[in-house]
Amino acid sequence: MLKTRKVVSSGLVALLAAATLAACGDAPEEDTNTGSGNDSSSAASDFLPCIVSDAGGFDDKSFNQLGYEGAKQAADELGVELKDVESNSENDYGPNLEALVSQGCDAIVTVGFALAAATKESAAANPDIEYVLIDDSADGGDDGQTFDGKADEPNIKPLLYDTAQAAFLAGYAAADTTKTGKVGTYGGQPFPTVTIFMDGFKQGVEYYNKEKGKKVEVVGWDGENGSFTGGFEANEAATSTAKRILDQDVDVILPVGGPIYQGALTAIEDSGKDIAMVGVDADLFETDPNTQEVVMTSILKNMKVSTYEAIMAAGEDNFDFTPYVGTLENDGVGIAPFHNWESKVPGSLQGELDEVKAGIIDGSIEVTSYLNQ
Repeated sequence: MLKTRKVVSSGLVALLAAATLAACGDAPEEDTNTGSGNDSSSAASDFLPCIVSDAGGFDDKSFNQLGYEGAKQAADELGVELKDVESNSENDYGPNLEALVSQGCDAIVTVGFALAAATKESAAANPDIEYVLIDDSADGGDDGQTFDGKADEPNIKPLLYDTAQAAFLAGYAAADTTKTGKVGTYGGQPFPTVTIFMDGFKQGVEYYNKEKGKKVEVVGWDGENGSFTGGFEANEAATSTAKRILDQDVDVILPVGGPIYQGALTAIEDSGKDIAMVGVDADLFETDPNTQEVVMTSILKNMKVSTYEAIMAAGEDNFDFTPYVGTLENDGVGIAPFHNWESKVPGSLQGELDEVKAGIIDGSIEVTSYLNQ
């Protein structure tokens, strides 16, 4: 049976929430079809799943979109409405969560590590609501740099992804594909959920060098310092940062930070060179056809499935607050096919990647990240 929850709101809270919605990103609409609560369909409508994006919005062709798709699929299967609200900036996070609480949400998905602080604050104030926080451990402060196996608030379920494992494979592939001997990466901001990609990518290149006796260089990240745009927007900073990387004779580039990959697309086009790009989160070849000529592969987070499973469990009153960690072994992370680059990568590469993947899974090849240190 679907769970039910009574929400008590004072007139003042409702009034403040209404005022807040006018100032925030696209807010959830008021549900006027409440019904009598006595018919057979009322049980399904009693469960209200909700989701709030970070500043990238649900059409970012990356993790916001994947989280939304998973929540929407679950809501459809449960036969309920999904309330969604987009944030236009970080100033919207707290007010948007307050607005969703006032709407009577039973489970709220918050997409992205940038919402960690607002999510913990909201969860502490509303212990009867189940929160699903994507891409942050919700412990050890707001930077997500520690992970002790549980969130600070007992009603938050973190969905985490050890993307260093998949990025390791992408780094190995990049090192095997480069013709200049230089590959590069840059990020939006130096959050652990960004640098985890860069760490794995660098480790994959280093492993390739050791195994092959090569000296492929990584530009843009040395393990502690690197190139960052300062945000996660597809703006001039994303383009100029990508250009600075490519100007150092880099011919494979990994942008980490949702829409900032669009800056790399512009930089690649302006260069006039045959440069490969590695996507993150979703398979960019599928989500953005504009990348199909340049994207070699993508480092995947299976966020759609893990979000779907969390909302289904909440709707079926079977919610488990144990953090989910996606790995190569449980298919929570992976890399996409080579698509149009199939003929451009070495013929032996896929077989070698299969062996490396097996080694990571059985522990014979070590990949370190903030999730397993």
